[in-house]
Amino acid sequence: MADKSNAARVERVEKFAGRKPAAAAAGGKLRATPASSEVSATQLDRLIHERTRLAIVSALAANSSLTFSELKELLHASDGNLSVHARKLEDAGYVACTKSFAGRTPRTEYRLTASGRRALEKYLDHMEALIRATREA
Repeated sequence: MADKSNAARVERVEKFAGRKPAAAAAGGKLRATPASSEVSATQLDRLIHERTRLAIVSALAANSSLTFSELKELLHASDGNLSVHARKLEDAGYVACTKSFAGRTPRTEYRLTASGRRALEKYLDHMEALIRATREA
């Protein structure tokens, strides 16, 4: 009985992920439990899924822009940790960084790009689909 409910859950997750259900792909055979976690892990944007990067992208989605200091205070992150994660998001094109000076003080400002907003929306849609599939089980 547990195999059937697990197979149904896997099939729902795969449908949400836009894939052909495993039972149909395997000639009617059901997949084992590890495949259900594999489905969610392979579909998530690993760049955004990391806790600090998700927090950065979420904070920038809720604000038009934030300075390095504002992000640091908001996320309770160290300088080094925040800069490394922000750089990864910047390299991916999810975040734009503008450096300037306010008097003699350097000012680094971040904003979410259109690509970053789309990536966040896709990530959130996938997480919502996984939650629905899990609750339906």
